[in-house]
Amino acid sequence: MLNLAAPTEDTWVEAALGAVDDILLEQAHLEKKAAAAAMRFLFRYPQYPELQAPLSELAREELEHFERVLHQLERRGVGFGPQEAGPYAGRLLTCVRGHEPERMLDSMLCSALIEARSCERMKIFGEALDGRDAELSAMYLDLVASEARHHGLYLRLAEGIFGADRVSARLAEVAAHEAEVIARPPRLARLHG
Repeated sequence: MLNLAAPTEDTWVEAALGAVDDILLEQAHLEKKAAAAAMRFLFRYPQYPELQAPLSELAREELEHFERVLHQLERRGVGFGPQEAGPYAGRLLTCVRGHEPERMLDSMLCSALIEARSCERMKIFGEALDGRDAELSAMYLDLVASEARHHGLYLRLAEGIFGADRVSARLAEVAAHEAEVIARPPRLARLHG
């Protein structure tokens, strides 16, 4: 279960299919950002040994995904380069409280929900690409399981530190906020748009 408070609207996939190269370029950037997010937890919270190995592994896996996406960009003749970031992550992170340990909990829950939204949209997108670009469809559908696992990992790590009841209560609040963020304009044809 992905713990999303609202599903992606049906209109998203049609917009996404009209912007495949933009989504693929965004995907490359998202994989790097996911690796960096895992690394930030390692540096910010070294006092939690239970985070170190799982998040180090997650960071490496995200970079492997980055390399897979770079291959797809090259295959499609799309150069990797800068792309203006959408407002999704910035808006989502506005719910993160400023003092520890609440900051850590909220950051972990935001990371979990980012992975969940990626999982949901990669599945939708991968299925929609079937018959249009079989190789790209296969890559997205293959990444779905990883995204779901990453979502679960952040939740399990948070529960190990903060307890299941506290995580569950705050997750409901952060997920409601994420649903509001995803519904606000601009709605870009992006995985996180």
